Amino acid sequence: MKPQSLALTQENKTPLRLFWLATLSMFLIVSQSLMASARGAPDSFADLAERISPAVVNITTSTTVAGRSGPRGIVPEGSPFEDFFRDFQDRGGPDRPRRSSALGSGFVISEDGFIVTNNHVIEGADEITIEFFEGFELPAELIGTDPNTDIALLKVEADRPLTAVPFGDSNTMRVGDWVMAMGNPLGQGFSVSAGIVSARNRALSGTYDDYIQTDAAINRGNSGGPLFNMDGEVIGVNTAILSPNGGSIGIGFSMASNVVVNVVDQLQKYGETRRGWLGVRIQDVSEDMADALNLAEAKGALVSDVPEGPAKEAGVAAGDVIVSFDGVEVVDTRQLVRVVANTPVGKTVRVIVNRDGETQTLKVTLGRREEAQTAVPAAAPSTPDEPPAKMETLGLTLSPLTDAIRGELDLPAAMQGLAVMDVDPASEAYEKGLRAGDIITEAGQQAVASIEDLETRIAEARDEGRKSILLLVRRGGGDPRFMALGLAAN
Repeated sequence: MKPQSLALTQENKTPLRLFWLATLSMFLIVSQSLMASARGAPDSFADLAERISPAVVNITTSTTVAGRSGPRGIVPEGSPFEDFFRDFQDRGGPDRPRRSSALGSGFVISEDGFIVTNNHVIEGADEITIEFFEGFELPAELIGTDPNTDIALLKVEADRPLTAVPFGDSNTMRVGDWVMAMGNPLGQGFSVSAGIVSARNRALSGTYDDYIQTDAAINRGNSGGPLFNMDGEVIGVNTAILSPNGGSIGIGFSMASNVVVNVVDQLQKYGETRRGWLGVRIQDVSEDMADALNLAEAKGALVSDVPEGPAKEAGVAAGDVIVSFDGVEVVDTRQLVRVVANTPVGKTVRVIVNRDGETQTLKVTLGRREEAQTAVPAAAPSTPDEPPAKMETLGLTLSPLTDAIRGELDLPAAMQGLAVMDVDPASEAYEKGLRAGDIITEAGQQAVASIEDLETRIAEARDEGRKSILLLVRRGGGDPRFMALGLAAN
């Protein structure tokens, strides 16, 4: 049997070897694929840069700056040196208007010559000149701007189709993904830098901010230039840097393309932006507010006021927590503002709110934010003054509003509520920003006009097992704001 077994082994040697070779080859292919996927970085950015460079442009602007009529700003008016500096300035003739120039970047988004850049690059410019990668120049016309997102749209007339680049989906970008920035840093001409996405959803100072943070080098002159993904799609517009010295330290910000696309589309169609408007004043839901409102988690946008507008017409009320807008779950106020702004004007949307622990669906037809004017809600009917009694609770000394207090605080005659006369510096109320002169108009989402009203609201909250109570606070003529205060110690 042994010789026969040996013969069988030898006969199957070749097929067995082929099997193992095939298995090894497959293993190597899978391993290389996984390594390439994990590495993610191209061997070179040269092919990508060569392909998309013709769509990136340098922008030069020219502005007339008025001449100065005197030495103001150099010496104080009336100073004995005023005549000396005036003579110095007038030497060689009067200080006439002069031309000032600025540099920036941009990129072509259509063959017929539409170009995107930053608003601050061309703001106030009398003349805008576009320099293309191939070396020729064309004058540009300003189509429209949006200072809120710092985006501007230009148009040039060329005698041939221009090389353009498409927008990509910025929402698909992940922290750690490779990106490439192109532009005209410090006026040195076309330049490429590469890096990764360092962070997402950054906010700087604007209402509609949604910045991609990157460590790709961005310097002055890069403003308005594109931030590309590795497919050559624009996923951001380079706008700002964080730097103590004015140079790149690896913290740059690009406005996300999903914001820019909507703005550019409106500028192309109308020459201006047309954002959706819900018509509510909102604030984030904190953990203690969630407890006071009996919410499962601190999510959504708490409505603090509903002036005249679309939301009021649809039945939205102060104290509602907006948890869904047009099918999108609402996480916080910043997200809601962006979603509403990106929704077409005139569209009727479903808004789901949490009211008194139950959800309600309301239909709201959006207005246009740019046309919205600040509306003052109709005043409540006046009621007789309460006796000047005082109450100390929750670290606050409170008094019902009287004509004297309204006059001292310059409040409307019809305003009802409790005036904060004093705040214990060691209290939670002081820590959260309540100060003397503030007015509490609601407690537990019900109006309070007397000390008895507040005592009742506090007792009800405790009977329901609440750890905190929600107050609606007004300061002067400012917007109302909800605030939750703990009930444990009183």
